[in-house]
Amino acid sequence: MMFEQDELARYGYRQELSRQLRFRDLIAYGLVYMVPIAPMAIFGSVYAGSGGMVALAYAIGVVALVFTAFSYAQMVRAFPMSGSVYNYAGRGISPPVGFLAGWVILLDYVLVPGLLYLVASVAMHATVPSVPVWAWLLGFVAVNTIVNSVGIRMTAVITRVMLVGELIVLAIFLAVAGWAVASGKGRFGWEAFYSPDTFTWSVVAGAVSIAVLSFLGFDGISMLAEEAKGGSRQIGRAMAAVLVLAGVLFIAQTWLAAMLVPDAGALLADGDPNGTAFYDAAAVAGGSWLATLCAVATAVAWGLPNSMVAQVATSRLLYAMARDRQLPAFLAKVSVRRNVPINATLLTGVVSLALGLYMATRSDGITLLSSLINFGAMVAFLVLHVSVVVHHLIRGRSRNWWAHLVMPAVGFVILAYVVVNANIAAQRLGLAWLALGLVVLAGLYLSGRRPVLSGLAPATPQRDVERV
Repeated sequence: MMFEQDELARYGYRQELSRQLRFRDLIAYGLVYMVPIAPMAIFGSVYAGSGGMVALAYAIGVVALVFTAFSYAQMVRAFPMSGSVYNYAGRGISPPVGFLAGWVILLDYVLVPGLLYLVASVAMHATVPSVPVWAWLLGFVAVNTIVNSVGIRMTAVITRVMLVGELIVLAIFLAVAGWAVASGKGRFGWEAFYSPDTFTWSVVAGAVSIAVLSFLGFDGISMLAEEAKGGSRQIGRAMAAVLVLAGVLFIAQTWLAAMLVPDAGALLADGDPNGTAFYDAAAVAGGSWLATLCAVATAVAWGLPNSMVAQVATSRLLYAMARDRQLPAFLAKVSVRRNVPINATLLTGVVSLALGLYMATRSDGITLLSSLINFGAMVAFLVLHVSVVVHHLIRGRSRNWWAHLVMPAVGFVILAYVVVNANIAAQRLGLAWLALGLVVLAGLYLSGRRPVLSGLAPATPQRDVERV
């Protein structure tokens, strides 16, 4: 514990959050955040966008993000604290760049809980029409906000239980679908990995930009650097393990589902406007009971454990930026009893509820949120790779060319190609958000509050963060 406290003390921070998370807790957190059954909700969109090569889209996503996970591991060891890319770019490059990176990743972290609540509420309303979408939204947000306010240990226990349930549902689908394909119900083949009739790199890259939504969450583990036993040493290991485990599960379930799609031609031509393509495939494999099981499990997973841990990650980012005076100071308040950033947690719940209610009134609400989240995450990952090169290779004069140049450079190139082929509307709105961040940054300079991070100079005692 003393070593873990020293990790923060050398940057001028105090250990305020409670270090209770073990390696297995980090694995559970990451898997829950990513949702082992996440592809079920967006299978149709990825299938249509990839020309049927849905498994290839997920495989490329794993490869692309392995490089990103490696860069995260390099930076979390250098700067073992909450804040993720905000801190890595701010300390590895410069505080203004860190602010902009934090601002861009806010587009991801602040919107993610709202998207998850909305998807889950719409799905539950379809299952139980008598309960309106707004009521499901309110219920999901209330439950998760209460659990997260109690403390990180309670969040860890509940998410582990939920994770077991998701894995059981996935195991049932894999077993039934595998037996169905072996029995001749589907069309066994490898078209989900490669289809010469539809393959182009731009098509696959565009699909990867959608599929990557399922992977977002492994990076959220970096937000828990101040709450993990073993500190930064455990974070990198957990991120890599979660990414590989989830990738294998994603590829397996989408490959089986692709072989069981009842009308592949219609799905390719018309897309999946109702979001039922995976459940239609499950019905072919096992009947309506399996389709219903997968649909309800997906809704509950997105609405409770997934959005619960997303809310944790968002609140930690707000807390990290607020204690550096780059967001309002009230967000840096930490509950003495619970050792959680209570105001940031409550604000995340309120914003998620408002965002979910508004987007529920739009026909393109889910699609728009998904595109914006992916764009914000991809841009933040690009900045992360640059941070590794600047901090280690240029400033630190490292000669580890593989870890500090080749790996981040390859990761950067792959993600840049995905961003270029992403949704046009998401690109425009994402750039508009970045432009607003530049305006806010200019305002900070004009008000005399230019971004300054503790510990960049010789460490001085960190100002006391108000506690409640």
